[in-house]
Amino acid sequence: MTVAGPTIGGVGNEPAGQKQDGSANCNIMHVDMDAFFVSVELLQRPDLRGRCVIVGSASGRSVVLSASYEARRYGVRSAMPMARALRLCPQAVVIEPSQAKYREVSARVMQIFRDVTPQVEQLSVDEAFLDISGSRRRLGPPLQIGELIRRTIRDELGITATVGIAASKFVAKIASTQAKPDGLLLVPEDDTVRFLHALPVGALWGVGEKTREILARLGIRTIADLAHTPPPVLHKLLGAAGDQVHQLAWGIDGRQVTPERAGKSIGAEETFEDDVDGTDQLRRELLRLAHRTAARLRGSGQQCRTVALKLRYADFTTINRSRRLPEPADSARELYAAAVHLLEALGPRPQPVRLVGLRAEQLEPSGGGRQLSFDGSEDHWRSAEQALDQVNRKFGGAQVVPAALLGTPQRRPKPGLPRQ
Repeated sequence: MTVAGPTIGGVGNEPAGQKQDGSANCNIMHVDMDAFFVSVELLQRPDLRGRCVIVGSASGRSVVLSASYEARRYGVRSAMPMARALRLCPQAVVIEPSQAKYREVSARVMQIFRDVTPQVEQLSVDEAFLDISGSRRRLGPPLQIGELIRRTIRDELGITATVGIAASKFVAKIASTQAKPDGLLLVPEDDTVRFLHALPVGALWGVGEKTREILARLGIRTIADLAHTPPPVLHKLLGAAGDQVHQLAWGIDGRQVTPERAGKSIGAEETFEDDVDGTDQLRRELLRLAHRTAARLRGSGQQCRTVALKLRYADFTTINRSRRLPEPADSARELYAAAVHLLEALGPRPQPVRLVGLRAEQLEPSGGGRQLSFDGSEDHWRSAEQALDQVNRKFGGAQVVPAALLGTPQRRPKPGLPRQ
């Protein structure tokens, strides 16, 4: 393995040959900005450099969006409840998020990536996979390209990035995680298994806290332990996810970098002031979210083929379920029906719900692929919702709502970035 960066040690000029660094097939990069929201804020607040900084709302039941590495030393992490973060790090400076600034800097970061290669798969505002196989003749070996990206981001934008390089997306992602912050790590293809097997099992995609507890009861604590566990045992414990993590434990990941991601989505979510037990209240919130999401779909000229439901319980356990629609949809009625079906399919909930979300996925341009109903009911609903869009655009906000939502307080979307 080859590493570079201020936090892990320097690296000199690498030869163009591939034998020394073992990078013959290492064409996948994962580039991740370091504490992105905090880093962008510090461009205008240099006086806060070196201090504990948290980006997020200090009011209500908000969560941490980003934390400086100084704050992380106290245990502060993204998605942690703000109240808990401030108990861990009471001296932290809290900065309200600025969406416009993050979008602007993100666009410039992604353009730097695309100047290196057109094969860029953007994952979020601050990270992406790159396939550099077509750039090596022009720009040099992977380490040289990785350093070029990091240097350009630092010089042009004033923030830092970490780069992981490997023969697969999964290993490149883990490499960048291991190299943080402000570092670079290349994992040669021949060293993939050795690199993975030295890591805790929680480093694998799909292995969260609950899964770690299940595996620990069998003495499976490292990726090496998991790799040497018979697949039927893992399948019995984890279902289909057991087959996937077993393959990942051996470095098997055949996914390619896809510049146009089919997984783009539009959605909305709501964190309740008090945890919710009642199904009726969840259904009302899903109706509100369905109308908000459908309006955004129609406003962007898109329709979706899949609806996803997100629930976060009181202990922060989060589950996601999705349902493919019979026909592409952009109406709240269809989105709501799918979301309620997913909610009911979950059965009895083990604890109250803290957050509920609804997302429209597998987007495509509106107008195609829709089968007309015999009675025209879907067209009537869609026309009614389009009329609602026009009224609300004219008068601002959600002035007209379904009768089922009358008498319930109208919520404004919480600060946050649209997911791509």
